[in-house]
Amino acid sequence: MWESSMFQFWRLSVFFRGCSLKISVPLGLAKCRKLCSGPRKVNSMSTNKQKILVALDFDHTVIDGNSDIHITHLCPSGNVPDDIKEKFSENGWTHYMAAIFEYLHSHGIQAEDLKQSILEIPLTEGMDELFKFLENELFEVIIISDSNSVFIDYAIEKYNLQNVVDKVYTNPAKYDETGKLTIKFYHTQDWCKLSTENLCKGHILEEHVKNAKDDVEFSHILYVGDGSNDLCPSLRLFEKDYVFPRKQYSLWKKLKKLGCLDNEATDLELKAKIVEWSTGKEVLDVCKTLERERFQQKEEN
Repeated sequence: MWESSMFQFWRLSVFFRGCSLKISVPLGLAKCRKLCSGPRKVNSMSTNKQKILVALDFDHTVIDGNSDIHITHLCPSGNVPDDIKEKFSENGWTHYMAAIFEYLHSHGIQAEDLKQSILEIPLTEGMDELFKFLENELFEVIIISDSNSVFIDYAIEKYNLQNVVDKVYTNPAKYDETGKLTIKFYHTQDWCKLSTENLCKGHILEEHVKNAKDDVEFSHILYVGDGSNDLCPSLRLFEKDYVFPRKQYSLWKKLKKLGCLDNEATDLELKAKIVEWSTGKEVLDVCKTLERERFQQKEEN
């Protein structure tokens, strides 16, 4: 269980780095807010196509488990060697995972073994119904994850999400000529203290919105996640948007500790509406409500 506990420690340390003992506001938040763009300009009279962007994390959100931790059961005796554990860093998970992939390959673990291990992880309850509903031209769906492209592709293929998920942002991975899985940073960043050096989800989300097709405007953004690295994108949302922290997971615990879930006074400038979730149903309910509102607007016009 070392991997699980260390993973949670890393997620916590990213959030609390530079934070006072009073748990007021982490120092990284001010810099994160400065990077945020101004409110999205959505013109109700615009001829552009107005869509709703649904951005989801992958581990413990789309799937009900952590793909990186799950595959460690393929290690001999199910244990990660101490010398690989030493590669763990609070500033990123990628070098650690690269060492695990190399270790597994050296012990005869093949691509099919990794694939079958990932396919053992089920979708989170209610996600199947949510994705079926999101196969609708009103919605654009993206995944932003610190996992890797190979693992996410396995899940997308298994659950037939190719026509639902429009874009995946994650660490690129591929099998080399020997059959070893290799992984690289999505990018290298030093501007966000809430994120690891290889992946700032808030930056990715803003870039996706900024680079939307010329004829598309996002009237709402729904961000669904569980981990502390989902705080950065949550802070970049606005009043018409929604953030969904999964109950009892890291993001939810941070928001609760800061008073965001109990309407307490807080220095945390989180503008989006907060909807706590345990299953995909809570997200689906909001999507259905927004669809009804859009239909009513069209009827009135």
